[in-house]
Amino acid sequence: VRIAVSGQTVTPGGAVELYDPQDRGQAVFAMHADVLVDALFGVGLNSPLREPAASAVALMNRSGAPVVCADIPSGVETDTGRVLGDAVHGDTTVTFSMAKPGLFVGKGALLAGEVLVHDIGIPEDILNWESYPTCLADAGLAASWLPRRPADGHKGTFGKTLILGGSVGFTGAPVLAARGALRTGAGLVSILTPEQVWPILAAKCDEAMARPIRGEYRENIAFAQGCDAVLIGPGLGRERHTDRLALSLLEELKGPLVVDADGINALAEHMDILDARPAGATVLTPHDGEFARLGGDLSGGDRLGAARRFAAEHRCVLVLKGHRTITAWPDGRCFVNPTGNSGMAKGGSGDILGGMILSLIGQGLDPGRAAVCAVWLHGRAGDLAAADKGEYGMLPSDLVEQLPYAIKELGAGEG
Repeated sequence: VRIAVSGQTVTPGGAVELYDPQDRGQAVFAMHADVLVDALFGVGLNSPLREPAASAVALMNRSGAPVVCADIPSGVETDTGRVLGDAVHGDTTVTFSMAKPGLFVGKGALLAGEVLVHDIGIPEDILNWESYPTCLADAGLAASWLPRRPADGHKGTFGKTLILGGSVGFTGAPVLAARGALRTGAGLVSILTPEQVWPILAAKCDEAMARPIRGEYRENIAFAQGCDAVLIGPGLGRERHTDRLALSLLEELKGPLVVDADGINALAEHMDILDARPAGATVLTPHDGEFARLGGDLSGGDRLGAARRFAAEHRCVLVLKGHRTITAWPDGRCFVNPTGNSGMAKGGSGDILGGMILSLIGQGLDPGRAAVCAVWLHGRAGDLAAADKGEYGMLPSDLVEQLPYAIKELGAGEG
């Protein structure tokens, strides 16, 4: 459809033409258009683009004009974000009634541009987000779930938490996790670490308490059993005695556990231990490589589906880290996170996230909600750090310093 525009006046009507990839006049018109609207396909596309649609997509992508996509960029699979052969590179996507998963996961998240949701009159009682298997996490959701802090609370009120981590050359990871936990409101944070690195960790900790792994395993397990939540893995290494302690905690503790980094690597060789734990009590936070070691399959390009299947099969909360981190619950629900940036792709960022999830669980939030809230806040703090120092120069420690401001923005949880 060609519509001539003069100043602020739109010429009524327009000319409808059949698209012909060989028509040079149509190509010239498109190349000189002020804006192009992509409305080739709706949300039902499930096979690679064919001609003449493929040529139309290529023309839009090389035109240089701003492209507005209707509902979803043509060529993007709605449920997965996969690109089906080729796809439109949109500047803005106007999607109708509800956002679609493919606008926020996979390559679709990179092609949609700014996403605007437009109401087309579907009744609110039909659009009940709790009935949908995939939701977009946002500030409102995080604010509504963030634990409230009673005015008469004390340090025990806000959680007694434990981090098992640290090894030679990796003493920073558990310290960053502890700082993330404390900045997210934890009352008490202890770090259990191998004796040979304990002096280094103790020197780095002011607010957290470092304890060396000493004596019988029962003594360490007994201490962990007295905690509200435990994080296993930051910088832990793969020594035989720390692997054994990590697996013993997974087997013997019935309360909530967060497992990251080398905790995941130890668990990957003993998935039967994970499957024997209480449903929903374990939070795993792998990146793609760790997810593969756990048996997750991303070969089909469907991160959302892979995360959902894994969480249901192993009855755990899965935080699949990466661009648009996905949190999957055992009941099949998934939450896609829109916050964060590439400046967070530095060693230590994931340790902070593990500590944040630990903190919110220790304050009484169930593991699923704690993971969703922590992921959103983690990304928001990263965005604030990037706005302050830029994505190149920001450090994980800058992210930690921005956490109080990210939480304060929500205006919830205090008093």
